[in-house]
Amino acid sequence: MDLNDAKFQSVPAELAAVLSRFERVALAFSGGVDSAYLLHAALAQGLDVKAYYVASVFQPAFEREDARRLVAELGAEMEVLELDVLSSPAVSSNSPERCYWCKRAIMGAVQEAARADGRTVLFDGSNASDDVADRPGMRALVELEVHSPLREAGLTKARIRELSRRAGLFTWDKPAYACLATRIPTGREITPQLLERVERAESAMFAMGLRDFRVRVMGEAARIEVTADELPLLLERREEIVARLGEDFAAVLLDLRFREGSG
Repeated sequence: MDLNDAKFQSVPAELAAVLSRFERVALAFSGGVDSAYLLHAALAQGLDVKAYYVASVFQPAFEREDARRLVAELGAEMEVLELDVLSSPAVSSNSPERCYWCKRAIMGAVQEAARADGRTVLFDGSNASDDVADRPGMRALVELEVHSPLREAGLTKARIRELSRRAGLFTWDKPAYACLATRIPTGREITPQLLERVERAESAMFAMGLRDFRVRVMGEAARIEVTADELPLLLERREEIVARLGEDFAAVLLDLRFREGSG
């Protein structure tokens, strides 16, 4: 890794100022746009940073592969931590506080592994566009004293995408992808089997060329949300989608209310 390379000159002053307070850190790494850019920026600023990817039934397989690809391209170090999030009734029962308890479990696992490596400072990729009041998981970050440099520096999602593009990160235009648990309505028990059905459905649609969408569970039906830009392709592949998703769901419905970054 050559830090004199132009791609490592894309760290804005406000973020560099935040990162300058640290030396040896752990990063809760998802392989998404934000944590990918934060890993790049930490390396560019000369921090001793190690990424920790928490693998669970809430993450589809492609997320782990994206994480592996990104750390390989940056020459970074990553450890994969296996976590049975559904072993916690507070998570599997899927109450309105599920995200809080899940974030506590995930960040707690990363903190434990990081401390075993002698790393006492933990970063996450939350940014200035994240609505703290609307995300129970944010409370867990505060309680566990997790640092969010992108948010502290005032970097929005749009700016992080642009900085990532300039840095040559393949994640720069990656669609936001919330964990699979968000596809299950609050109050319905989350099971591995239900998550597998959702992952199969979304994987099939990705294979058909769609990128920015969700397949949500509604009773025994699959309710597809898709952006306006992707609607023509969805309609073009309608019969194929209905046939494939019909293997796991009793009905396939279309919901036109979708925006980037929705859970």
